[in-house]
Amino acid sequence: MFTRKIGNTDIEVSAMGLGCWAIGGLATRDGRPVGWGQVDDDESLRAIRKALDMGITFFDTADVYGCGHSERLVGKALADCRDDVVIATKFGIVFDEATRTITGRNPSPEYIRSACEASLDRLDVSVIDLYQLHIAKLEPDEAVIVRDTLEELVADGKIRCYGWSTDDPENARIFADGPNCAAIQQRLNVFGGNDDTLAVCEDAGLASINRGPLAMGLLTGKFRSDSKLGEDDVRHHWDFTQGEKAEQLEMLEAMRGVLTSDGRTLAQGALGWLWARSPVTIPIPGFKTVAQVEENCKALELGPLSPEQMQAIDKILAGPDTEKDEDTEK
Repeated sequence: MFTRKIGNTDIEVSAMGLGCWAIGGLATRDGRPVGWGQVDDDESLRAIRKALDMGITFFDTADVYGCGHSERLVGKALADCRDDVVIATKFGIVFDEATRTITGRNPSPEYIRSACEASLDRLDVSVIDLYQLHIAKLEPDEAVIVRDTLEELVADGKIRCYGWSTDDPENARIFADGPNCAAIQQRLNVFGGNDDTLAVCEDAGLASINRGPLAMGLLTGKFRSDSKLGEDDVRHHWDFTQGEKAEQLEMLEAMRGVLTSDGRTLAQGALGWLWARSPVTIPIPGFKTVAQVEENCKALELGPLSPEQMQAIDKILAGPDTEKDEDTEK
């Protein structure tokens, strides 16, 4: 099995994890959906069990996914194999579990401790392996207070290590100074991400856990210019006829031949790109079905893209003007 370490810890996991946002189901913030539409809990549980059968040992969720529902599902699915898996969750967003409504955010030490206890209960575990701040950005002094609180939770035996879900390299550097910081979760995929944040992970020996590794489904190839998403889906506002999404569809077609050149699906090629991008990356593609889990897990058998494939994709991403510049230099 293709594995990677969670930073400088002794925690070894499958090189791909499962991102458990989508299985949380419906939730809203300010009247807008922040979930992925209707889900089938039985299918979600079957999908997690299939992942276990295929060698996945890393599962990433958050207390706010489905306002507690995702954590409860993960806890139920992994109850009889707790010692064989690594569970990551997140905190910092305030919600009402009964109404599935997000109401704000709270990075205070008191809230962090209470949120940790609530997650331990929903997951039905005695310790959280990786506990991650789920607020995208904080002022430096606030971040230090959060980091120190997390160090206390490590000392108390409530968590094994911690991280921050952030794309900001300055945030990442503040947490990287913590003795028990092990990971930064950042948005990273073929279409883009923050190279500086990835560099912080590499320099500090942290894992770069990659949310959105398939660009929220776009890199699977299932969308077309006339695709529409339901009103209860966080992606319902996507417009594939113009703007960024239209450009990404066009870019995906340009990369399709390279990503699938050795028998991979588009999704498997996109995951292979992440592994080849850096030795610290751990992608966590989301899922709602057993079939999605099966396809993504098979990427582990194929591993990273080759240097030649990476060079070909770099050339495509650089655009047609690159070839003109090279010709001019010659």
